Amino acid sequence: MEEVTEKVVKEEDLKDAFLGIDIGSVSCKFVLMDPDGNILTSVFLRNRGSPIDSAKAGMGELRDKIEQSENLHEYAIRCCGTTGSARYLTKAIVGADLAKTEIIAHAVAAQTLYPDVRTILEIGGQDSKIILLRDGIIVDFAMNSVCAAGTGSFLDHQAARLGIPIEDFGDYAVKSKNPVSIAGRCTVFAESDMIHKQNAGYTKEDIIAGLCDSLVRNYMNNVGKGKDLEEPIVFQGGVSYNQGIIEAFERHLGCKVIVPKYNVLMGALGMAILVRDYYIEHEDETEFRGLEVAEIKFTTSAFNCGDCPNNCEIVQVKMPEYGNEVIARWGSRCGKWDQLT
Repeated sequence: MEEVTEKVVKEEDLKDAFLGIDIGSVSCKFVLMDPDGNILTSVFLRNRGSPIDSAKAGMGELRDKIEQSENLHEYAIRCCGTTGSARYLTKAIVGADLAKTEIIAHAVAAQTLYPDVRTILEIGGQDSKIILLRDGIIVDFAMNSVCAAGTGSFLDHQAARLGIPIEDFGDYAVKSKNPVSIAGRCTVFAESDMIHKQNAGYTKEDIIAGLCDSLVRNYMNNVGKGKDLEEPIVFQGGVSYNQGIIEAFERHLGCKVIVPKYNVLMGALGMAILVRDYYIEHEDETEFRGLEVAEIKFTTSAFNCGDCPNNCEIVQVKMPEYGNEVIARWGSRCGKWDQLT
């Protein structure tokens, strides 16, 4: 009988890989990239209620993918970076080396894939943003995180109301022959107007096309107001899956809109690219805790400093299983609590 032996790869023979993490209010994205910019694998999951649970769940799923793949065993994660609304907390949990804003991460990813990009449209579940680049430099940006009328949650809610899976929303919109006009400056007015159009007998196709046009109009009048949107234009984020929204943007802008292959992973991809470049300058200096983060317990707490009139609220993260060590603090304007002692 032929003896079966397990292939063991020495640490020094492992190939380099870089991990980018984007944890927002709705979803979490993890991208593992090789030095040439190729995505080796990725994880996309819904937010688990807290950034800590989301980070641990994502790392656990990433670990499972690596263990189940023959090729991924040949790689070692050399560096890690985080972005998204929970980037600092996620950085503390996984031991990331960099934390950057979504603006920077999305711009880096888009420019890497499309070097000539001049305008980036990004619409997620809870916010939307626009980024303008000229000669590879971010010259302007804007975000809308207050009104939901220009975000994916608006479409999710209306899809549920119409009894249509959100995945099919775009297909309905492109079948419309006569899109109706729906108020788009507020979710309350838009929903009221949509109900009125339903009662008036308009088809679902025409109503959905009107909703897509309403979202784009709201985006242009708020996030894009006063901005010089020049081609090439890249559209990313979860809403960019919606063909109805794509066509509505192209009608309003009068030009082609590019949707990247990794449209929902762009923030995480941007961070993977940034930490790859970081690793070149800081080789062997990573803080990354490894995929075992999925099994570590973390706790967070907050207190007010009180040493000056600012009375800053300080957030700290501890690891109870490792002597209750404080692994990160942030929130002080003066930086007093930033250094751990």
